[in-house]
Amino acid sequence: MQSDTRFENTGRSFPATRHSVVRAVADADPGVRRAAFDALIASYWKPVYKYLRVKWRLAAEDAEDVTQEFFARALEKGTFAGYDPDRARFRTFLRTCLDRFAANERKAAGRLKRGGGAALLSLDFPGAEGELAHQEIPDSLSMDEYFHREWVRSLFARAVEALQAECSNAGKEVQFRLFERYDLDPPAGEERVTYAELAREHGVTAVQVTNWLAAVRRDFRRQVLAALAELTGSEEEFRAEARQILGIVPP
Repeated sequence: MQSDTRFENTGRSFPATRHSVVRAVADADPGVRRAAFDALIASYWKPVYKYLRVKWRLAAEDAEDVTQEFFARALEKGTFAGYDPDRARFRTFLRTCLDRFAANERKAAGRLKRGGGAALLSLDFPGAEGELAHQEIPDSLSMDEYFHREWVRSLFARAVEALQAECSNAGKEVQFRLFERYDLDPPAGEERVTYAELAREHGVTAVQVTNWLAAVRRDFRRQVLAALAELTGSEEEFRAEARQILGIVPP
């Protein structure tokens, strides 16, 4: 799912408070550091894996190992604690660290084919590989743009997962299914389903479909902003990413 004007909003602002896992990786408490690091892995492992496959042309097995090893080494050495938000966005800093790591590993003969890297999390590498198999990557797309695109995809997936759980807990399963049907899974090469058709499918009125979709889209934006708040190191970076991804203008 890509950024879409349906999710833009120029009237609402940002969360009043935010918890940044980017900053928390430098916390004095080792438990806080590890929890923050796990959150970063959950959000970044798939863009990292795909980037290694596409830019560095690693075989799937090697990319799996290097992905695990990259994060294991970063945790061991406190790499992410050295991030300076005044110099770059965190995703740019992480990608630069990844390029340096991959280049060093390639120079060390045979180390890219280590086999069985340190498993920090149970990561769905087959799922990521399946996504890659169905991707068309334009020749004009730079690797910086590709990494950003995959990071946004991961960010949106995280927001959708949180939104689905929220809707389920609130008894709004129909509202989420409407959002999923209309905004998340439009048929490729076919006309988008109409609000009237959605209303007939779910036994509601077209007005309800209109109102519910508007509400769920607001909730989705809120979930995206909450995820962004965690994954950025400063207010300036947070607002810049929100403007770029959602088109939201800060107050």
